[in-house]
Amino acid sequence: MLPQETLEAARALLAFLEGRGVTLATAESCTGGLIAAALTAIPGSSAVVTHGFVTYSNEAKRDVLGVPWGVLEGYGAVSESVARRMAEGALRRSGAILAVSCTGIAGPGGATPGKPVGLVHIGAARADGATRVLRRVFPGDRDAVRAATVAEALRLVHELA
Repeated sequence: MLPQETLEAARALLAFLEGRGVTLATAESCTGGLIAAALTAIPGSSAVVTHGFVTYSNEAKRDVLGVPWGVLEGYGAVSESVARRMAEGALRRSGAILAVSCTGIAGPGGATPGKPVGLVHIGAARADGATRVLRRVFPGDRDAVRAATVAEALRLVHELA
C-alpha cells in the first residue's frame, strides 16, 4: 500500500498533466507497476495514463521496450543508460507525450560492487526529445525503497512536464 501523500501527489500530477493535455506511459522494473497503480488509483486517470509496462527481466526490457541487449549487458539493468532507454522505449511503444521509467535494486538481495541495495535510476522522457535520469540510493527495506521510488518518479514527471 502506498502512503496517502504519494496518492495525493499522483492526484495533483494527473490534474496538472490533464490540464496541459499531456498523456503519460510508465515503464517499471523494481516497482513492479506501483507507479501505474498510484496513478490509476485516482478516478479519471484514463484521461492521462495510456500504458503501463512492467519489464522486470532483461528480456522484457529488450523485447517490450526495445532496450538494446548491448546496453543491458554493458551497463547492467540498473543503470542510467537503461532507465533512459526504458523511458524512450515507452514513448515509442505508447505514443504518449511523456514517459517515466525506473530500474533498481529494491532488496534485500541483489547488490553488487558499486550497486547497493536501494540504488534506483528513474528516467523521464518527453516526445520532443527531452530526457532526464536521476540516480538515487534510498534507505530502508524493500517496501520503503519501492515507495520512495514511486514518489520520486512522480516528482520527476512533474518537473519534466
